[in-house]
Amino acid sequence: MNRNVLDHLSHAFEAPLKSPVLIFALVLVIILLSPILLRSIKVPGIIGLIISGVIIGPHGLNWLEKNSAVDLFSTIGLLYIMFIAGLELDMNEFKKTKHKSFLFGFFTFIIPIAIGFPVCYYFLNYGILASILISSMFATHTLVSYPIVNSYGISKNEAVAITIGGTILTDTAVLIILAVITGAAQGNIGQEFWVTLGISFAIFLFIMFGIIPRIAKWFFEKIESEKTSHYIFILAIVFFAAFLSEIAGLEPIIGAFVAGLALNKLIPHSSALMNRIEFIGNAIFIPFFLISVGMIVDVSVLLHGPEALIVAATLTVVAIIGKWSAARVTQFVFKYTKGQRNVIFGLSSSHAAATLAVIMVGHKNGIIDESVLNGTILLILVTCIVATIVTEGASKKIVLDGDQDDSHINIVKEHDEHILIPLANMENMQSILDFATMMKSKKSHHPINIVSVVKDNEQAEKNMATARKNLDNIVKYASGSETEVNIATTIDFNIASGISRSARDIMADCIILGWPSATNFVDKIVGEKTESILNRTSANVMMCQFKKPFISHKKIIVFAPPLAESEFGFEYWVEKVLKLGQELTILVTFVCDGRTELATKEYLAEIKNSVPVDFRIYDNWDNIQGLIHFREDNALLFYVSSRYGEVSYRSSLDGLAKKLEKIHQHENVVLVFPSRIDNQHIDEYEDVQAAPIFRKISKEIGNMFNKEK
Repeated sequence: MNRNVLDHLSHAFEAPLKSPVLIFALVLVIILLSPILLRSIKVPGIIGLIISGVIIGPHGLNWLEKNSAVDLFSTIGLLYIMFIAGLELDMNEFKKTKHKSFLFGFFTFIIPIAIGFPVCYYFLNYGILASILISSMFATHTLVSYPIVNSYGISKNEAVAITIGGTILTDTAVLIILAVITGAAQGNIGQEFWVTLGISFAIFLFIMFGIIPRIAKWFFEKIESEKTSHYIFILAIVFFAAFLSEIAGLEPIIGAFVAGLALNKLIPHSSALMNRIEFIGNAIFIPFFLISVGMIVDVSVLLHGPEALIVAATLTVVAIIGKWSAARVTQFVFKYTKGQRNVIFGLSSSHAAATLAVIMVGHKNGIIDESVLNGTILLILVTCIVATIVTEGASKKIVLDGDQDDSHINIVKEHDEHILIPLANMENMQSILDFATMMKSKKSHHPINIVSVVKDNEQAEKNMATARKNLDNIVKYASGSETEVNIATTIDFNIASGISRSARDIMADCIILGWPSATNFVDKIVGEKTESILNRTSANVMMCQFKKPFISHKKIIVFAPPLAESEFGFEYWVEKVLKLGQELTILVTFVCDGRTELATKEYLAEIKNSVPVDFRIYDNWDNIQGLIHFREDNALLFYVSSRYGEVSYRSSLDGLAKKLEKIHQHENVVLVFPSRIDNQHIDEYEDVQAAPIFRKISKEIGNMFNKEK
């Protein structure tokens, strides 16, 4: 019996492994451990996974063989890489610097090819098709070192923006070249090929950009509650696009990349759906692809003679020289500083996802040999390390020169931002949490605070249990987008008092409320809940009515009264509106008077805004009803109001919430009350916070007497 057990174990672990369970377990262990082990020696995780594939592959220990299952996961991973590349591009930044991005994209595309082709053709003695393919590989780049510039606060620097924009152009051009070379390798090049390619490519683009976004928008609006269905729908679109691309005579990876661009506007970067897409891709599919790449690599080729080593070294050197030359020319044309030039070089010199995609297709079609494949792996390793070091140094240089982003000038420091959401109606809570997640600063390490205030009465204990259950449900929902939340339950004789106390305890910069409900006469005299919160706190307050999914919006319209720019919270709410515009990739329209327009434009220039913005003038602010003429379908409406007695306050803003509720019954509306004082000075202000309450009571009593008369 023992012998049978030993024989069974010996057979189970016989190389190559046959058990699907054991194979998958081995792959998961590699995905888990390789980045952790190589992080200490500063080796990028992508290299660790490829090296692991080399070790366990047919040319290494032979634990895994290239079978249909590996090929399936590898294909999914490759398509996933290209899809995420299209999905994560910041289209607002691209639009802002599109002319310079086009020029840089041309430089970073043509210069590496111009250097690489003669080297491959004359020095390495490859054929024309192989030389074109390899040199086009030099033109691609992956923004591996982008997190570095983001951490240094220079992501809005023009040099960074044009590099991101250039990525779209150069990768698209390379993928088109790949389609042509593949067709030529198969002997299909001719007049018929070009006509067919042109027509099929036009039809493909029409379907992807004309039809797919409309279907996706309809699906997300109609099936809003089925979050799992959203992810399955996205996957179906990706593979449908890849199949359409194949039908059109292009490579499937082009379809996946275009699918990312087509769905870019419909999937906010901070949404739960985006988190699911990135999480599953980065956890399973993409690592599996990288391991499968390593399995193809035959290290022994490098030992057959100096030729393979010469190829690897030449490819690496040419790739670096080509990208540095493009950065140098860009610096000369746009008069950039040395630091900006090095940032461009650092961001554009790393080769990873797109490079692998091109080389894998070329190898699959027999256009390039194993020496180029192995050399590409070395190229990826060296360029990723060089890009990381150069970007780090250049980012420091730009910061020392004082050219970092100016978003920190806001009264509220982004890394110290605190947001409070009082839990009221569970039906609206998910939308409010999504809203808070999109507008919250990514630099803030503080969680979103959610508080449930329970009245101190005979039902308090029962209500506390219900509140805790509701809070637990919100935590589960927040985990879907990896939104960190801090929940609390408190008892108070007055709900508004409990909310205000919680806001002071955490020094809240913004309180996000649901839309106020109808109140009775007693509530009006004593003080409505929302009015009481406004009187008891100095934080920015946003009252939200969300009736539609956020992806249904085509623009944001902001109604800002005269002197809104003079309020303490002006910079804060403007920044949040712009952040929503960036997340949803939509236009922001400000409706205001001339003075507010001028002040807003100055602030937008100061923070180097990349979101498209326009202005419309309205001067008759004593007639709030006149703002209805600026309303548009599928617009997210921001109305900026003011607390009683503040600099931008006017009587026409009284009862604005009730007026808006009648006008915008089925639209998404946010009513903003800007902060009236910096949180740093809030203690000095607390003594005068009771005054507005007495003014409110006096006003209501006065109205009563007027009515009687």
